Amino acid sequence: MSKLDYKKDYPLAEQRPELIQTPTGKTLEEINLENLLLDEVRIEDCRISQQTLEYQAQIAESAGSPQIAMNLRRAGELTRFDDEKILKIYSALRPFRSTKEDLLGIAEELEREGAVLNGAYVREAAAVYEKRKKLKGDKGSSL
Repeated sequence: MSKLDYKKDYPLAEQRPELIQTPTGKTLEEINLENLLLDEVRIEDCRISQQTLEYQAQIAESAGSPQIAMNLRRAGELTRFDDEKILKIYSALRPFRSTKEDLLGIAEELEREGAVLNGAYVREAAAVYEKRKKLKGDKGSSL
């Protein structure tokens, strides 16, 4: 399949609904009130898949928004992790919460688990926090 284009494929749910599947394999057509009432749709059926986020990234790129595309691809990588892990990473990225070594450890873990874009993002955050004195233990830390 060729890359998606915002002129013909956006909005994805209206123009190309056949492409959208949840991580559990449900289609948009299957996510409806009737199936919900029949208990055939569960909360895990309502999560977005990495592939759908990739399609959205392609649309963003075709519209001239490479930063949004990158954000969507990073989000796609994170779909493989549970909420607890995402919140742990989020917390660690707050200023003065982590040492540089902590952040580099998170980056390595993300990369090992296939989230290379997120690993690079956390490495970049570690470098910026070091430069701006926003690491745990830096002067001015309120913790």
